[in-house]
Amino acid sequence: YSMENQSNSTKNITKNVEQYYSEVLSSSKDLKTTACCSAEAVPVSYRSALKLIHPEIQDKFYGCGSPFPTALEGRTVLDLGCGTGRDVYILSKLVGKSGKVIGIDMTDAQLEVANKHLDYQMEQFGYSEPNVEFVKGYIEDLDSAGIADNSVDLIVSNCVINLSPDKPKVFSELWRVLKPGGELYFSDVFADRRIADEMRQDQVLHGECLSGALYLEDFRRELQNLGCNDFRIVSSSVIDISNKEVEAKIGMVNFTSKTVRAFKIDLEDRCEDYGQVATYNGGAPDAPHSFMLDDHHEFYSGKPMLVCGNTADMILKSHYAKYFEVQGNKDTHFGLFDCDPIESGSKGDSGACC
Repeated sequence: YSMENQSNSTKNITKNVEQYYSEVLSSSKDLKTTACCSAEAVPVSYRSALKLIHPEIQDKFYGCGSPFPTALEGRTVLDLGCGTGRDVYILSKLVGKSGKVIGIDMTDAQLEVANKHLDYQMEQFGYSEPNVEFVKGYIEDLDSAGIADNSVDLIVSNCVINLSPDKPKVFSELWRVLKPGGELYFSDVFADRRIADEMRQDQVLHGECLSGALYLEDFRRELQNLGCNDFRIVSSSVIDISNKEVEAKIGMVNFTSKTVRAFKIDLEDRCEDYGQVATYNGGAPDAPHSFMLDDHHEFYSGKPMLVCGNTADMILKSHYAKYFEVQGNKDTHFGLFDCDPIESGSKGDSGACC
């Protein structure tokens, strides 16, 4: 994915992003809005790992969410746009010695900080050998970064995909490297409309994670093009643009920070009812009493829950299967499944299971 193969518009966006994060910003305090900083706190159960992260790594970290699903032990994880490596190192602690975390970023200044503290972090975690690797490269070209087909259990990203000028290529690549049954779990900025190209060329608007924000419906279409017919919103919060200069340019757009999950599983494009029942048996790390699949599926330990066919498959065909019991199959169809997240927002905030 060389710069020579990009259009002039794409080249400008790529250069603007690299310059913004290596020269304009010296720390997260320099951001003009809250879009690119952590609006969602790290889960309580993971804060002990966060306390072990070097202060410089945290000071230069930019992110809008908390892309840390449960049950990470032993998994191979890829972090798209890892920056200074805060999330990579948290994940390093969570996957344990038997797991592996790969961080990819295109910015030398960010990767320099990440690599500088590698020995420090391994010492903090008590690891004799590193279980992390930082790679310089583009998230649009994971092949050049040495990421093989069907090689990754989990892909995470924290407020980075919006910065890419070629999102279809990003999603195509991440779907290529995910193992069957693998999981995409990322936090990013979403917009309620498509944003004009001239705004995406604005270095500040783009660097602040606004003008490159994903239009939710286009995101849905991108996943459908890859054969992923259902994704789930885990959490969502409104972004308040507090900077008057930025608001004057792009205040007509409504932005939200969302954490989204999707599985590399063959699913239907609607939630269909087969009379299936799922029960969470407990046992997943950091989820002793309930398991949160998305913003309208919280499974309480020992309590059976009616589920659509897609939800049943997300459980049965992913690595979460060992924590669940699913009764029923797809021999008998009962029509559409009422899968409306009534308490968590409008239907427009979800994927196929809306």
